[in-house]
Amino acid sequence: MRVFVVGGTGFVGREVVRLLLARGHTPLVLARRSRPLPEGAVLVEGDIAREVPDLEGAEAAIYLAGIIRERGQTFRAVHVEGVRNLLRAMERAGVGRLLHMSALGARPEAPSRYHRTKAEGEALVRQSGLSHAIFRPSLIFGPGDEFFGRVLRGLVCAPLPFVPLIGDGGFPFRPVYVGDVAEAFVGALERGLEGTYDLVGPKEYSFRELLQLVMEVLGRRKPFLSLPLWLMDRLVPLLSPLPISPLTLDQYLMLKEGNTAPFPEALKELLPAPQALEEVLPGYLRC
Repeated sequence: MRVFVVGGTGFVGREVVRLLLARGHTPLVLARRSRPLPEGAVLVEGDIAREVPDLEGAEAAIYLAGIIRERGQTFRAVHVEGVRNLLRAMERAGVGRLLHMSALGARPEAPSRYHRTKAEGEALVRQSGLSHAIFRPSLIFGPGDEFFGRVLRGLVCAPLPFVPLIGDGGFPFRPVYVGDVAEAFVGALERGLEGTYDLVGPKEYSFRELLQLVMEVLGRRKPFLSLPLWLMDRLVPLLSPLPISPLTLDQYLMLKEGNTAPFPEALKELLPAPQALEEVLPGYLRC
């Protein structure tokens, strides 16, 4: 199957493209500039946030584009206008099947603009009338990830005698492995799965437990220093625009909410044995 992939050069996208190739499909990978791709993948140059791409020859599309920090691009451009442009392209080319990556917690009334714009993108997909599946991953972990490999690693490896802990660290999360996210997308594509699904891993953790696990993996022993939420509520908006800030305001708002859900019954056949965090973190985390 020839599959048009938006966001195929990103963290999740690279895994999806790799798996598509392994299963005998041909990924048509949209990218804003020329770059090397795995053998068998086809580069299509273009900017989904600014233009309607040409989907000639595609049989399905996967939308994986997303940003967690607004640097040159905005949440609205990537999460909403990009989806709108892809839907226009699919209508022109007669492509009737779309798989869309949203985010666990996406809803119109969410505190974070990240989640609100993800919800807008979801709504566009549902209103399109296309055959579709929407996946809402929790925190995604794996080599090259943002949250474990940058944020938590940064908190643990910082040259401080303690590890900063936001509030009591009780916010719940259920991280999912990037390889399982790719399997969900490719499996859903092949099986014709439709609907909206939360995408989580096999185990729930508190934020404190995640930091403790990262410390163990990195061989660090430090006490926690709890930073009260009233203080963080004032500091984060001031610090988040700075390049040195470990958290953006949107990341902080999402962290306070937590990010968890039960594992969907409908995905148990597709993902019978999702990877646990403890099995994967030691393979790529280093101070």
